[in-house]
Amino acid sequence: MNLRFLSCSLLAAFSLALICSAEERPNIIVILADDMGYGDVQALNPHSKIPTPHLNQLAAGGMTFTDAHSPSAVCTPTRYSLITGRYCWRSRLKAGVLNGYGTPLIDPARPTIASFLKQHGYHTAIIGKWHLGLGFQKDETGNKWDWEKPLNSSPLDNGFTKSLVIPASLDFPPYVYVAGNKVRAFPDRIQPKQGFPGYLREGELGADFSIIDCLDHLTENVAKHIEDRSKKTEPFFLYFPLTAPHKPVLPHPRYQGKSKLGPYGDFVMQVDDVVGNTIKAIDDAGIAENTMIIYTSDNGSFMYRTTDPADPDHLADETLQSYFEGNHTANGVRRGTKADIWEAGHRVPFFVKWPAAVEAGSLCDKTITHTDIFATAADLIGKNLSTAKIDNPAIGVAAPDSFSILPLLKGKEKGFKRASVINHSANGTFAIRDGDWKLVLGSGSGGREKPKGVRFEKPYSLFNLKEDPSEAKDRWSSEPDIASKMEASAIKLIANGRSR
Repeated sequence: MNLRFLSCSLLAAFSLALICSAEERPNIIVILADDMGYGDVQALNPHSKIPTPHLNQLAAGGMTFTDAHSPSAVCTPTRYSLITGRYCWRSRLKAGVLNGYGTPLIDPARPTIASFLKQHGYHTAIIGKWHLGLGFQKDETGNKWDWEKPLNSSPLDNGFTKSLVIPASLDFPPYVYVAGNKVRAFPDRIQPKQGFPGYLREGELGADFSIIDCLDHLTENVAKHIEDRSKKTEPFFLYFPLTAPHKPVLPHPRYQGKSKLGPYGDFVMQVDDVVGNTIKAIDDAGIAENTMIIYTSDNGSFMYRTTDPADPDHLADETLQSYFEGNHTANGVRRGTKADIWEAGHRVPFFVKWPAAVEAGSLCDKTITHTDIFATAADLIGKNLSTAKIDNPAIGVAAPDSFSILPLLKGKEKGFKRASVINHSANGTFAIRDGDWKLVLGSGSGGREKPKGVRFEKPYSLFNLKEDPSEAKDRWSSEPDIASKMEASAIKLIANGRSR
């Protein structure tokens, strides 16, 4: 036998196997809205008057999760959890969020969904809002920011090959674009403070930065990125964290007045169009069949619900952060608002479209959370989380609170198992889910709704969410055995370094 011919044949077969393997691994795009409520989307709230045709189409084309939760009821901790597969309250951030100049939160030795996928042959990119600390540098005096110095931490240090981000929420300075580890255009003016709806904090504004055009700019970059990556052989992971409908509620002029529900309604329409433009870019690139799109939100909406039609709301006065329930319910029937431990704080839209494997129009009522995206990505490419590179043994394991939802996506619910989901509020109040039951380990909302209460202060609250989705009937006193069992489970999960 000709050994040279055999070796060439083996090499060709190996190369073909690699190509086939790359083609079978889907592209993964995660779109994370900022402060979009469960009730903002018509596919989840048929009473919503805000047109969301593209999100409705996304839901119809894939699987809708009706019991999906952000790991936290506020921004930064949810983003940490999604990227690391680890609850943020296990980090140094036990409550609240970072600001635009915050110290980087992710340990550079900790595996992220981006570093894991990159390790296994994916191109990884983020375009959008970071809000996890960037490591801006001070000048020699230590009193002023030195915009010429590279950042000492950026998404590039957390597994992303490409990065174009804004530092935090769009109401936090500095208002700049950061490309890689450098500020793209230095601040040359100061953005004045503004009140709601165009709420902004005073601070540095980049020479090339337009707040009202920011979402458009990021969307255009996403479309171009999708087009570019579709021409490459390697699969790609794209994380697209939006800036809206979070404050400042500044919809682009082409949307203003379109919803008839004030600036907030107009902004939700703009977010829907962003999703539509992203889907169009995928379709135009010819990669829709084997691209998984995950759309969700980092927490619930900040818009309060009022019940008295005589009270003014956002329609009557756009400076008010509330809707009369007959006009709009941004969080549906759920109690509370963003930041709360109540369901409105963290029950969020969650749609997954993947034509190659996920049945169109399917529904799933299993309880999941954003930490699960990491393990799902690993399962998707047939790699065990134990293969993640960990340089520091103190890190422990990769994605310690992440469970794959791939069995659910493939309609195999019996193959899905996860520990109880832990919810977390702005002030650090915990809750735990066990089937239909939810136990709140505190004496109030832990966020914005009064009374805010105190974490771990009894009496706690216990609800059966199937019978009582609005959390109106507290069962703490009538079901002591259930409450006691769930409290013990919560304490164990919190005390352990992992739930997986």
